[in-house]
Amino acid sequence: MRNLWVYLRNYKKETVLAPLFKMLEATFELFVPLVMAAIIDQGIQGANVPYVLKMGLLLILLGIIGLVCSVTAQYFAAKAAVGVSTRLRHELFAHIQSLSFTEIDTLGTSTMITRMTSDVNQVQNGVNMFLRLFLRSPFIVFGAMIMAFTIDVKAALIFVVAIPLLSVVVFGIMMLTMPMYKTVQAKLDQVLSATRENLTGVRVIRAFNKEKEEIERYEEKNRKLADMQLFVGRISALTNPVTYIIVNVATIVLIYTGAVRVNEGSITQGEVVALVNYMSQILIELVKLANLIITITKALACANRIDHVLKLRSSMAWEQNLPADPVREAGSEPEKRYAVEFCHVHLAYAGAGAESLSDIDFRVPKGQTVGIIGGTGSGKSSLVNMIPRFYDASGGAVLVDGKDVRNYSMEELRRKVGVVLQKAVLFQGTIRANLLWGKQDAGEEELWRAVETAQAKDFVEQKSGKLDAQIAQGGRNLSGGQKQRLTIARALVGQPEILILDDSASALDYATDAALRKAIQNLDADMTVFIVSQRASSIQYADQIIVLDDGEVVGMGTHKELLANCQVYQEIYYSQTGGTERL
Repeated sequence: MRNLWVYLRNYKKETVLAPLFKMLEATFELFVPLVMAAIIDQGIQGANVPYVLKMGLLLILLGIIGLVCSVTAQYFAAKAAVGVSTRLRHELFAHIQSLSFTEIDTLGTSTMITRMTSDVNQVQNGVNMFLRLFLRSPFIVFGAMIMAFTIDVKAALIFVVAIPLLSVVVFGIMMLTMPMYKTVQAKLDQVLSATRENLTGVRVIRAFNKEKEEIERYEEKNRKLADMQLFVGRISALTNPVTYIIVNVATIVLIYTGAVRVNEGSITQGEVVALVNYMSQILIELVKLANLIITITKALACANRIDHVLKLRSSMAWEQNLPADPVREAGSEPEKRYAVEFCHVHLAYAGAGAESLSDIDFRVPKGQTVGIIGGTGSGKSSLVNMIPRFYDASGGAVLVDGKDVRNYSMEELRRKVGVVLQKAVLFQGTIRANLLWGKQDAGEEELWRAVETAQAKDFVEQKSGKLDAQIAQGGRNLSGGQKQRLTIARALVGQPEILILDDSASALDYATDAALRKAIQNLDADMTVFIVSQRASSIQYADQIIVLDDGEVVGMGTHKELLANCQVYQEIYYSQTGGTERL
């Protein structure tokens, strides 16, 4: 939590002025009971109308000054709170972007969304309330007690008893509820996760007629969240009635003691009224303090959750400001280097019981097309995801252009490797804006060349605005095949040395798929292409085919070689072609 308060450093002025103006407001408020006592004792009892009017005007003036101070304090507190939450949200988003896929997979999408939205909003409310009330409420409570002592010591002793009792109640409830609010936020994560899962998979749910089961599952998570919130709410709700009971009992005792003291002639009737007003002020401020503590408790729980994410460090360390490669600059035999090398690579995901890839060892010369095929879950995507270093090898090394990927800077490696992932993801905006992700300064000709190579030219030209046609969020206004072709075009715009197509043509028909592969081969003789596919026809003309089974390489060679000596490849190929011949 301490780390989060560094965000207030840019708002030092607001952090000081907000409580200062609240203190000024509280100071003027403490004078009000004394003015009322003077009106009763000197004005009303003496039938001094001019004095009553004069003191009444003084009350109005105190009220106006207090209002101005209150509004000013609210302005500075809100400015600081909103500024802190804005910066915190930016820092949190940037930090999450810096995490590797391993940490993102571990945290989960729903948890990160909750951190950046609900949790940050709770922290914002906490900062706002803290700056406004953390000095004002204690100042009025103890100030009212001191002012009561200036009126009458014996009557003021009631305050000495009441205030510690109230503090025990308020802080005791805070200590009970603080860990519970952490549990509430965790259950909120679960509800958000279920909501996101249902909304993204709504078509599948309806296709299998699982609406009823999913509603029941969601209601169960929602009920647990509601039950926990009600339980914490009931404990928090005790704050107001218990404090009211203590204050009202203290007020009764105060009125009785005041009456006795008036009868003795020790204090006046106006002073009794002032004492009751001070007790009322204490009641109001303690109720505010209780609400402040509830808000602060929620904010602290959320701040700790945010702090947990901010303290999380990526398992990948990227090199920065790397020196130039003297071998490459000298041009000494770059043709002898391999584009990609896997040197006895092993991969185990975080928390996994077994390795996803075991002892992967192969080399790919520059300019070759490599096909990767295997059954579902065989590790095809895991293998190619290690080339752009989405995941680090748990054993062995992955080399790109003769250099370990762990020794590249992120910018350099991303320039070398273009990736088209399994799921075609486009962002809201224009086609042009999405394509420029591949290369920000790409010209019109480069964009159209990439679109044509990706076999997307026909449907792009038909759209109103062509490259400036709008794409809805997630590409909802495009078909699956159109989205895949545009994601391929986006990768081609960057003209990478290594292009990875991770089952990115699954929505294309065979003719378009063949035309795409032919167009890519004609692009650049030096571009190394990895094609991950479930279709044997998509990779049978590759220079080299790697066959995976359960995370291991069970075959490597050309199409003909594998048909002759790889049983796994034979089963895949003949099951798709319907052939019966066995070699």
